Amino acid sequence: MLHLPVLRAGVPYRSLNLNVLTDVRNGEPVAEVSQANRGLLSRDLLRMPEHRAALRDLETEELIEKCGVAAGLFHDGDLPLEPGGDVLQSPEDFVRSQSATTGMPEALCRANMEKIRFVMAEMRRVLAGLTRGVDLGVLDRGFCTEGGRTVSYCGEADALGAVLPSNSPGVHSLWIPSVALKVPVVLKPGSQEPWTPLRIANALLAAGFPAATVGFYPADHSCGIEILLRTDRSMLFGDENTVRAWRRDSRVQLHGPGWSKVIFGADRAGEWEEHLDLVEASVAANGGRSCVNASGVWTTDHGDALAEGLAERLVKTEARPLDDPQAGIAAFSNPQVAHRISEFIDCQLGIPGAEDVTARFRPEGRIAELDGCTFLLPTVIRCNDPGHPLAASELLFPFVSVVEMDQGRLAESIGPTLVASLISDDPALRRELMIARHVDRLNLGALPTNVVSWDQPHEGNLFEHLYRQRAYQEEARAS
Repeated sequence: MLHLPVLRAGVPYRSLNLNVLTDVRNGEPVAEVSQANRGLLSRDLLRMPEHRAALRDLETEELIEKCGVAAGLFHDGDLPLEPGGDVLQSPEDFVRSQSATTGMPEALCRANMEKIRFVMAEMRRVLAGLTRGVDLGVLDRGFCTEGGRTVSYCGEADALGAVLPSNSPGVHSLWIPSVALKVPVVLKPGSQEPWTPLRIANALLAAGFPAATVGFYPADHSCGIEILLRTDRSMLFGDENTVRAWRRDSRVQLHGPGWSKVIFGADRAGEWEEHLDLVEASVAANGGRSCVNASGVWTTDHGDALAEGLAERLVKTEARPLDDPQAGIAAFSNPQVAHRISEFIDCQLGIPGAEDVTARFRPEGRIAELDGCTFLLPTVIRCNDPGHPLAASELLFPFVSVVEMDQGRLAESIGPTLVASLISDDPALRRELMIARHVDRLNLGALPTNVVSWDQPHEGNLFEHLYRQRAYQEEARAS
């Protein structure tokens, strides 16, 4: 059986405590994963200042070049499952293993591989977005002079901790820039998806990054808490219950539910049919499992017709075998979770003001079983009441509510929104959303919510999380 190690500053470690990953289709074992404990993790975190020093001495340009090499190795190379090991993992081996333990279709696994490759290959562009174009030499010298003005930045952390999810591999692209910013990473992978962070780590090390760059600690929940408590800066991925306890801790960058939305203003609501492709992609891309997927469509008119038209589109999505090139939705690694989500929806539908429009076209229900897997099929809810619980729900499959309301209250009523794609030319509505503090990223025009521009910060700015600007002056001396 395959073994996935702990990486202690890039050095593989085999634990006596092992977690066996199984195939979601048949329960067969796929790999055993060494598990870290809080004592081991705590000891390793004491050494983070010396690990940071190993990266700090390298030039930023060199690190960017190494990221480019790592991109090719991650996407196309046969990489050892542990540094220096003789068990190699090909890209296809990686895809099959990841799909087997997570339920993500192989086609979506490959698409997420490309997202990660792109971020590593385009690291210069990504850093330009995060730093807003500051001369990257500032990371080497501590200061730079641009346009006659001197700016200086000071590091805030010896390591970036990351408590990672299992639902969507693409999110790993968010922590990768840390290594190019000269800050080592301490990773706790999701229990079902250690494959992606481990392969990224092995690609970085094979590309020449110092061993101290990466710590990889498969572990239980308590080690995740240890990372958040003991690293100066960290990232936490999870649902609202997971992130709520850390909302007041500025050291922790939170990546919870996105509640992303497509919004139609009064001047463009009648054009909804022209934008069904955009709405469908926003809702269903990547199996609906990303925080940038739209969980709401808010419109000022034609809500009933829009919900029905979208439902007719989405009910054509079927459960398919995980190796089917056309598969577009993921299976649940724990079938009970799928049933609990479906029961939650049905319970909330008991509250007046909401209807499952997809049920008109799919009387057999939203749960499907195939090849031993359990799926939730795309679901469109028409909410007549903007305050209905399902109007503000985000779930782990293509699920969307369609809400209609007066434009005068729309901007303030949509609530927290990671991505808002606004289809409107109304200057007043555009301005309202432009100044809205509860909208993290604003797309003006026919842009799907799931299309990310990597030359701009995405859900928080990692550079500003890891560095702070400080005053800097130097005595002018006569030559």
